[in-house]
Amino acid sequence: MTADSPPSHTAGRRLPGDLDREGLVERVLRVNQAGELGAVRIYQGQMAVLGRSRSGPLLARMAEQERQHKQSFDALIAARRVRPTVLSPLWHVAGFALGAATALLGERAAMACTVAVEETIDRHYAGQSERLGEDEAELRATIDRFRADELEHCDIGLAHGAEQAPAYPLLSAAIKTGCKLAIWLSERI
Repeated sequence: MTADSPPSHTAGRRLPGDLDREGLVERVLRVNQAGELGAVRIYQGQMAVLGRSRSGPLLARMAEQERQHKQSFDALIAARRVRPTVLSPLWHVAGFALGAATALLGERAAMACTVAVEETIDRHYAGQSERLGEDEAELRATIDRFRADELEHCDIGLAHGAEQAPAYPLLSAAIKTGCKLAIWLSERI
């Protein structure tokens, strides 16, 4: 096994105080289901404002991919009998509000939101993939596949003017901070 290869067992490289295999997998499923719910709601909020704009079909396509991701994590949560985060109602409202608010600032701000969220999720999914062992190869493959979709969304946002959004650095930093907080909370609560 090289430093870049996954461990043979999930949580096999644990340090004292780290989660065991079951705890890690539960955390991964819980936070990913919550994140995909948030992503679906962000796109729904954006489409409520921009659905009839030239960005509408693009937003709808990305929203559909996020909906499929959420369905996959819903099924895994049920199959593995993992408790979802109790914060789902908050993410339901907050996701829509973030999507609608950024869309009200314009198409570029909506794309800036996409880029900020997807860059955060890229790092999040990459970290999860590294911690899952060969005993969770199927889950790791799912995460890697969804990560590729998220990177595509990021590229789309950049190609559609995200960096030209008003106050892009501030907007991006605020959204990334919110995403990181939502991830931390959803893993635990």
